[in-house]
Amino acid sequence: MGAGVVQGGGGRRRRGRRRGGGHTMSEINITPFVDVMLVLLIIFMVAAPLMTVGVPIELPKTAAGALASEQEEPLTITLTADGGMMIQTTETAPDDLIGKLRAIAVERSDNKVFLRADGAIPYGRVMEVMGALNAGGFNNIGLVTDSGGPTLDGRDG
Repeated sequence: MGAGVVQGGGGRRRRGRRRGGGHTMSEINITPFVDVMLVLLIIFMVAAPLMTVGVPIELPKTAAGALASEQEEPLTITLTADGGMMIQTTETAPDDLIGKLRAIAVERSDNKVFLRADGAIPYGRVMEVMGALNAGGFNNIGLVTDSGGPTLDGRDG
């Protein structure tokens, strides 16, 4: 990837100083650089979707469509099957939830929060957390489900 030496051709050699003999090339070969950049681009394009971090839970299925995307990263509260509670990816005790939500609400411009609850969580527990979200300053709550679930008329979505 660097400079090379160009040797002056000819069969005769003189003693002493050579004229125009070995001068360095001042050109850079850009082809290996482009090859490396294209390989890195492909690697990052493949790896970027795999970098999303989440909490593994079994979401209930529904026929509802997705919500429109926001400019600010949405706040996500997750209830796991083993009874754990998370704000984004940080484990949180249920007693600390309202205090942490109030502190977060002061810093955010949007009061939207997404609630993800494992399908095995009792409905009453989900409603308790929704009440805590409302008390913490978040009254715009979106329930997250997987698409493709059953509809009211009995058909699978």
